[in-house]
Amino acid sequence: MGAESEYNKALVGDLVSENYVFASVLHYFGISFYQYQTQSLEEVCKKHKVHPNQLIAELESWALRKEPTNEELYLNPIEVLVAYLKRKHYYFVRQELPFLANIISGINPEPEYSALMADLRIMFPLFVEDFIHHIHEEENRLFKRIELLQDVEAGSYSLVDALKILERDPVHLLADAHEVHDDEMEGIRKLTTDYTLPQEAPLTMKVLYHELQNFETELTIHAQIEDELLFPKAIQLEREALRKIRNKIRTN
Repeated sequence: MGAESEYNKALVGDLVSENYVFASVLHYFGISFYQYQTQSLEEVCKKHKVHPNQLIAELESWALRKEPTNEELYLNPIEVLVAYLKRKHYYFVRQELPFLANIISGINPEPEYSALMADLRIMFPLFVEDFIHHIHEEENRLFKRIELLQDVEAGSYSLVDALKILERDPVHLLADAHEVHDDEMEGIRKLTTDYTLPQEAPLTMKVLYHELQNFETELTIHAQIEDELLFPKAIQLEREALRKIRNKIRTN
């Protein structure tokens, strides 16, 4: 009980300063931390009709979240890998990008950061647009292709149709066209000088840079999982399906 009441009385700015993840959790409940830095958590929760215990429970559950290792992902069938990547896409689009957009558009920067923030307000929406286009492209082409290959494997198509499907849009061409998200954040990385800030920078800027850098790290890992796990599995699946169909055509 003591710990809860300590949390309740603490200022939002202090809580976020101690743990930047708190800013994301507040956003999850519809609260922009930068608007209430000098108010207690209790006051802010009352205003937003949220129970502080809910926030603390959510924070604790976020801290316990564990991503699967590449080995674990590799050992699973391809549909589990695709489901994991789709879930990450959803999380990026529904949680991380709106949180970043909220900070970028909402904070009132100190004079020394106003030019940088003006640039970021132009650059970030363009990045989001490109990123969402990339996700749609990937889900509509690559993920659909994998589903088709599984249907072919399951014998859902006639031999002639299966062969046509297998010879159109081979996975290795999709792999060649696969962009790396890291490059898409290059402009933001340059603008923020590799997310470097002086020690005395305001909390809002520290949280923003921390979240941008975190997001870039997540994108790099995500792209690696696609390049090193998903594409090789998909190419193997396609090769196997093609071999089976050609054998069947030969023996018919």
